[in-house]
Amino acid sequence: MKFGKSLVTVNTTAHEQFKTLLPSWLTSRQAPDIVTWFAGYRMQNFAKRGLLEPINDVFPGGSFEVEFPQSFKGASSYDGTVYFMPQSWYWWAVYYNKAVFNRLGLSIPETWDEFLAVCEVLKRNGVSPIAMGAKETWTVGGWFDYMNSAVNGGDFHQQLTMGEIPYTDPRVRKTFEYLIDLSQRGYFQPNATSYAWQEAATLLFKGDAGMYLMGQFVFDVAPADLKGDIDFFRFPTVNSKAYAVDTPTDGFMIPKNAKNKDAAKKFMAFLATAEAQRMFCEPLGRLAANTLVPPLNAEAAKGLEMVKDASFAMQFYDRDAPEEMAAKGMNAIIDALQNPARLDEILAALEADRVRIYAE
Repeated sequence: MKFGKSLVTVNTTAHEQFKTLLPSWLTSRQAPDIVTWFAGYRMQNFAKRGLLEPINDVFPGGSFEVEFPQSFKGASSYDGTVYFMPQSWYWWAVYYNKAVFNRLGLSIPETWDEFLAVCEVLKRNGVSPIAMGAKETWTVGGWFDYMNSAVNGGDFHQQLTMGEIPYTDPRVRKTFEYLIDLSQRGYFQPNATSYAWQEAATLLFKGDAGMYLMGQFVFDVAPADLKGDIDFFRFPTVNSKAYAVDTPTDGFMIPKNAKNKDAAKKFMAFLATAEAQRMFCEPLGRLAANTLVPPLNAEAAKGLEMVKDASFAMQFYDRDAPEEMAAKGMNAIIDALQNPARLDEILAALEADRVRIYAE
């Protein structure tokens, strides 16, 4: 690849192998000049160890906020310094069946009380209020992200996933109580753990469920003749008008041991431009992080506006926390929904996992 008068060599490694090799690359004296990775904890853990080069000065207009969403900055930074250049992303939201909402005269809920009222009307009319495909435990990670940030704020959620707050903290317990309350009210569809995420999506498409908290990719599996009935809204607020969003984001970092840092920063500055991000994202149908790249369709435009107005962007539980911690946490959520009387025991076990995992 030609970049100005320089030649850029792109090396591609299989995904799982890349994840295994990246830590050794970052500590090597022969580190690559630029590497791709995930925003959030996955990046911040490397920055905390001093393995990444600051890149505050590579962004168009002189600062991150000029052409990138302010809400993305937290997940791209560590201790106030930007180390990550976001390139592409997608959002999570509450998808809903418009035909069902119209038939029952329902409005889009903005607050938690309004959300509960919508759930109750759906339940009374024989529609499962919320689809949940919990056969794969990652699907409940979105519920934890949104519920915890809505109850306690995005900064609190980030501190928790960084390992700085105990899972036995009363504020974390409150988050679990909100989720348990939804389950005890009968608002999740029955036997959620027996449904794969695509099977739960089918309940939404057919109108057997009214809502589904899921990533933007859910729209890709909707039957063509039913897509017009599906839309989305942001997760309802609980304690304030501010809200956070899940926006799993991929991008680039410069290793601290990179041999050609000046050239790497120049190339990183190019990768941050609308031109470069458009060239990458449009052929793949991705959303560019640079806000000057126009959305591909009306759905993407709506998603972008939702994110631009958010106060905080999360990367998803299994990106914002160590993989093992997230796995333990998602299993704990399902356990708590099924065995609410054991909540304190579940949180105590989760806290023991936190102490062990973050110490490693």
